[in-house]
Formats: sequence, structure tokens, C-alpha cells
Amino acid sequence: MSETLFSKIINREIPADIVYEDEQCLAFRDVNPQAPVHILVIPKKSIAMLTDAMETDEALLGHLLTTASKVAKQEGFGDAFRLVVNNGADSGQTVFHLHVHILAGRSFSWPPG
Repeated sequence: MSETLFSKIINREIPADIVYEDEQCLAFRDVNPQAPVHILVIPKKSIAMLTDAMETDEALLGHLLTTASKVAKQEGFGDAFRLVVNNGADSGQTVFHLHVHILAGRSFSWPPG
């Protein structure tokens, strides 16, 4: 996989406002927030899109979701947040390193988009 903006953040080549890190993932504030709270949770393993994940990545994918919940609670929004995963350019994915958006701090409508 080619180097991305997110791999550069993981490698500390680009600064980011990191709010959580463990051995499998990193969470940081989005530089272009779409809500009062907009945090990205990314795996340290390079996976371009959700559709590129393998069965062997199941535990990692679950870890991303439980980490997102933990970070939302840490930020004070444990009971009211939205998670978004865009898969591919047509869905709005602009950085091809799998990431989960945590959005909180305002009301959201349904359906999205």
C-alpha cells in the first residue's frame, strides 16, 4: 500500500491532535470537522478500504468500533454520537486508509447524505 496522510500521522511525520493511541490504532481530531466533535479512528495496519479487509482483520475491525465508543465517552458523548465509514471515492472517501469518523456534539438527521 502506498504511503498516505494517515500513515504519515502514524509515523509522526505529520503532526495531529491525537486523543487516543494503543498498539492497534490511533484516534485524532479531524482538521476539517463536520461536527463540534469530529475524531478519526484509524488502524495502524494499512488497509485502504473496508472492502480490502480480510477475515483475519475481524478482531481489528471490532477493536476500531470499541475504541470509537471509548473515545466518544472520553469526549463526553458516550450516549450520543454517530460513526461513519466511507468506502471508496463515490462514497466520499478521500484518504485511502480505512478510518472511522466519530461525529458528536449536534443533532443528526436520517437518512444521512
